[in-house]
Amino acid sequence: MVGTTNAANAAKQAATKMHRRSRTGCFTCRLRRKKCDEGKSSCRACKHLGLKCEYKRPMWWSNNEQRRQQKEHIKNIIKRTKLNEKTAQGVTMSANTPPSLCHSLPTSDTFSDGIGCTRAPSVDSQLSLDYNFNQVSTPDLFNSVAMPPPMFAPSFSHPMHFAPYEVDIKTESQMFINDIPARRDSTISTFSTYQAPPVVGHPFPTENWIQQDYFESRRESFAEEPLDFQVFDFPHGSFSPSHQSMIQVDECDQHLLNHFIDNVLRLIFPILEVNQHGSARSDVILPALESNKAYLHCCLSIAALHLKATERIQADQIDNDILRHRYATISELCEALNRDTDHSQILEAALGMVFFQCSVGRPDDCLPDIPWHQHFQAATSLVHKLELPAHLVALNGQPHSQPPFNMTLASWIDILGATMLGRTPAFADTYREKLIADANSGLAELMGCEDRIMYLISEIACLEALKAEKMDEVQLCAHIKLLGDQISLSEPPQGTVANAYSSTGAIRPKQLSKNMTAVFRLAARIYLCSLVPDFDRTQPSIANLVNALSDAMEFIPAGPGGFDRSLVWPLLIAGSVSLPNTGFRRMFSERATRLGEAADFGSFGRIKELLKDVWRINDDALAQGNKQSVHWRDTMQQKGWDFLLI
Repeated sequence: MVGTTNAANAAKQAATKMHRRSRTGCFTCRLRRKKCDEGKSSCRACKHLGLKCEYKRPMWWSNNEQRRQQKEHIKNIIKRTKLNEKTAQGVTMSANTPPSLCHSLPTSDTFSDGIGCTRAPSVDSQLSLDYNFNQVSTPDLFNSVAMPPPMFAPSFSHPMHFAPYEVDIKTESQMFINDIPARRDSTISTFSTYQAPPVVGHPFPTENWIQQDYFESRRESFAEEPLDFQVFDFPHGSFSPSHQSMIQVDECDQHLLNHFIDNVLRLIFPILEVNQHGSARSDVILPALESNKAYLHCCLSIAALHLKATERIQADQIDNDILRHRYATISELCEALNRDTDHSQILEAALGMVFFQCSVGRPDDCLPDIPWHQHFQAATSLVHKLELPAHLVALNGQPHSQPPFNMTLASWIDILGATMLGRTPAFADTYREKLIADANSGLAELMGCEDRIMYLISEIACLEALKAEKMDEVQLCAHIKLLGDQISLSEPPQGTVANAYSSTGAIRPKQLSKNMTAVFRLAARIYLCSLVPDFDRTQPSIANLVNALSDAMEFIPAGPGGFDRSLVWPLLIAGSVSLPNTGFRRMFSERATRLGEAADFGSFGRIKELLKDVWRINDDALAQGNKQSVHWRDTMQQKGWDFLLI
């Protein structure tokens, strides 16, 4: 029996040794997408091919152009090594000689550059080499927008896949005797997000190397479109691949941190995750959780809110957790503001307090909280103090520039948040400069809509604020016509909107952005039209725009792994002017059904409830012959809602 056990263990160790595939191999093997045996000081593959073996993150890793040059350099070395071996190889290898790596069949890694090219010109940009100025016309503002007929409408959704990762959580507990601290214990536990993939026809547990191959194959399936590396200048810098996060929480809060990492983190930046896999986790959230106490408390309160919404928990304990961490976040922020230090960390936490609410919570949650725009007012002051707008403008005209991540996130909140309040965006002048320079701010990579359309939405918000200040109607209509022409100039060639899935079923990030931009562009037109004096939502031109947006949604992946929750603002704008029994309402209902429970919380759940009320009021009025419609913003005020719906 013992001999059998020892033999089994030996076989298992041999199999593990033979198939071991590490996530922390040298960067040279990772660039070549080859297995690395992690030999020190040089792995076997690099030693054999005469390559420099680097385990410390090299400078060229974060730059797309330098990666391309490094790969070209490696290819030349491999070719020279192979040529030398071929010349010197006159003797037959013995049976004990391990096969040389250079005798493998030619692969794309050996003879072609596998690194994605730099970002292609935007189809909406007038600077694009493919832009045909002769095709541009300026149609009447209220003419229907011609949308290409759907070539392929996927009838299924593909869930997003994430590489597994681990986080070390430090839990501290302290014993008190008669209110006197007696003993303090500290334990470290590892939280893993790995879930084994289903293995068809394999009844036995799989080895780690099979799991690793599965996730690497999923990651490589995204490479069917060029991906931009390091689009943003992140506040913390990137973690090295071998870095183990150490997040300190009290024992009573460990379940909240687990829930945040396992269930909430993937909801927050879905577009960034598509464009740069793992970036939201390793570049944004985990570094902040590790080093920023205010941010950590913010995330714990968000986790408790999500837990309450998804599990439908009605108990004092969960409400106490939400309020306790909200208060702790505010306390940390106030202390930091009083010290007038750590401005970047304060901004990070303040933006988290504003933005993370969009992913969690139900519309009927009535726990006391500070309105999002008051948090954003503080964030605006910090953005100015850190001179981020000037930094963003200074990047105009620079190729491969990296905008500050927190400035891009603030811009997203600022532009669409201004439409919530009927105000001018705080950084409208900055967006105007970027619009004139036709320069990007990273908005397309962060939230899906190309930057130029977001800048134009900012201009429309400015115009709405002027209208509220009793702007002359002639001037108002002239500005509406001008902005309508600008939107027309951004129209892409016919056929640009297409299936967002590749032939392997993976999401194509660039195509997804084009499709989402088409939806935002149509919503921007509807928003602009709503500023016309005596606006009438029953006009055929408005109905055509709403129908066109509904058609464009056919090219957006639906379901829990889709991107409906990233299109809350356009759905609100179009839905608020949609008529009864139209294609838009059927489309919205069907997509909400496909979302399942996820359609009931976060910003999507809030607009679903808001649109129900808007439709009920406006449909009743229309049935009585009254074409005047209540504005969605007025309905929110009547219900006492103060949400950021993005």
